[in-house]
Amino acid sequence: MATSTYAIAIGSNRPGRHGGPVAEVRAAIAALDGVRAVAPIMGSAPLGPSLRRYANSVLLLDTSLSPPDMLAQLKAVERSFGRRRGRRWGSRVIDLDIILWSGGSWHGPGLCVPHIAFRERLFVLRPLRHVAPDWRDPVSGRTVRQLHHMVDRARPRD
Repeated sequence: MATSTYAIAIGSNRPGRHGGPVAEVRAAIAALDGVRAVAPIMGSAPLGPSLRRYANSVLLLDTSLSPPDMLAQLKAVERSFGRRRGRRWGSRVIDLDIILWSGGSWHGPGLCVPHIAFRERLFVLRPLRHVAPDWRDPVSGRTVRQLHHMVDRARPRD
């Protein structure tokens, strides 16, 4: 079977059975097979109504799973961590998202790869830049480094 590489974004802003958000991110990384690179865990402000800061990372994972099967595996890990469907952008113990896939683009029921919003999310691009700076977005053709620079430059300074 052919092996694919996935970039998986990981986020947590609520304590769970492994501890605080950083511990939950570390435990999620350990729960996945085929991990070959892990970005540093970084803090970020929440989106939407949640008030809790997030711990975020990105990992690169090699597997023979198709994008729908990879998504099913990630959802199973989320459920095992106690993740329940709830309010959009609410607090969560763990969030696992497929950001990029070495096969390019994938569109199917409940799944769009590359992730629809990753190009505007600094909390994804910052850690992704650490593990895959030269990975090209199959839609825009830009590298992760270029996308990060565009979003970081556009942010207002304190």
